[in-house]
Amino acid sequence: MPKIKIVHVCQECGHQTGKWQGKCPSCSKWNTLIEETARAAPSSPSRQRIGGAPSASFSTPKPTSTNGIAGAIPIPRISAESGKRKTTGIPDLDRVLGGGLVPGEVILISGEPGIGKSTLLLQTAKCLCESIEEKESPVLYITAEESASQIRLRGERLHALLPSLWVLAENDLDTILNTVQKSTPQAVILDSIQMIYWADLGSAPGSVGQVRECAAALTAQAKRMGHPLFLVGHVTKDGSFAGPKTLEHLVDAVLNFEGDRFYTARILRASKNRFGAVNEMAVFEMAQEGLRPVGDPSRLFLEGRRAGLAGTVVTSLWSGSRPALAEVQALVAPAPPGMAKRRVSGMDINRISMILAVLERHCGYLLADRDVFVNAADGAEAKEPGADLAIAIAIAGSVKDKPLAEDMVVVGEVGLGGELRPTNQLTARLKEAERLGFTHALVPKGSVYEGKMKLWTASTLDEALGKV
Repeated sequence: MPKIKIVHVCQECGHQTGKWQGKCPSCSKWNTLIEETARAAPSSPSRQRIGGAPSASFSTPKPTSTNGIAGAIPIPRISAESGKRKTTGIPDLDRVLGGGLVPGEVILISGEPGIGKSTLLLQTAKCLCESIEEKESPVLYITAEESASQIRLRGERLHALLPSLWVLAENDLDTILNTVQKSTPQAVILDSIQMIYWADLGSAPGSVGQVRECAAALTAQAKRMGHPLFLVGHVTKDGSFAGPKTLEHLVDAVLNFEGDRFYTARILRASKNRFGAVNEMAVFEMAQEGLRPVGDPSRLFLEGRRAGLAGTVVTSLWSGSRPALAEVQALVAPAPPGMAKRRVSGMDINRISMILAVLERHCGYLLADRDVFVNAADGAEAKEPGADLAIAIAIAGSVKDKPLAEDMVVVGEVGLGGELRPTNQLTARLKEAERLGFTHALVPKGSVYEGKMKLWTASTLDEALGKV
């Protein structure tokens, strides 16, 4: 019988300790250590059989030891078919993934509850099934949170009732591994990894040990059999993935599904991608029939914009391989002494604090006794440094109650010394603004631009505020 011992595991970083502590010694988070039962891993038959025979599309030559390196393969002999991509049927998702699915790729999709993760993956399963021929293996959708009948109801709404889409309502790891091995599917979608459990572990589903072990087993099977694997993950209150950090290192791609449930826009970003660029973005719009790709994100983010309002500035953001315009809004109002508030939506609060400090120290704005509210309109996110100058001008415009010219776009980074620094891909950013009718741009001095827009340049934030 396996030896049993009690350990305390941090639910944030996975650190283990023999006794409970109020503060995790590794990540310094409070009240995150949970008692778990640790056992020596038994030789489970299901764990030994993970993977089965590799698929034809993921085949590699058998390792040889003719050169004295046992198990190693010369790189020219590795089959190029092992890296051949397959389209998901959703062009925007393909772009975020780097061009499509790679055989054996493991993709973690995280997001808040109700944001649309299950809808996106069921639509992906539908598109994959539509490209499958009659005698090919099916797409397997494993639901650990909902019943099979609930998946069917969503499938009816998304028109995804296809014979090549199989649904398995199960959360036992051994059963899932055996089913995948026998069915040899084209792709596997698992919703969600926090609900899967391995019976040989004494901890509850969703604990660090369960999430780590189950994800490792499923990943090993996907690599050996050659099918793409989608894992759905929940997020914590602060927006990070709810599980050990090692899980993000285990998978090939991490896609963050973002958006406000009160807006129709949903943004899919790649924060990690071994087979493509990071920070690539796809924008979807939530509709009755599911998620619809938005071909023109700039128009969506500027929809409903009212020109001539003080405290509103349009900036051009860069995400992955393309630009998108967004409106930055600021409101500055008097506050009771010692009770000034800072509220931010769609931006980094630390960067906003830095910009406020620069405005006070180098531009003479008194903001310590005022409430400051800053927002990226229509669910957009303006967290990159290229939005600094637009945020600063929006705040200053609200203080002075003076609107910016409605045909001007603002792009630039603000340094701690009040200096302005050029941003990358400025020409592409401004050409996107030019396409939507903007004729003037305020940018840092020294910026390289090839286009028709009239540029206003400044070397410091104070100089830029003086010009506008």
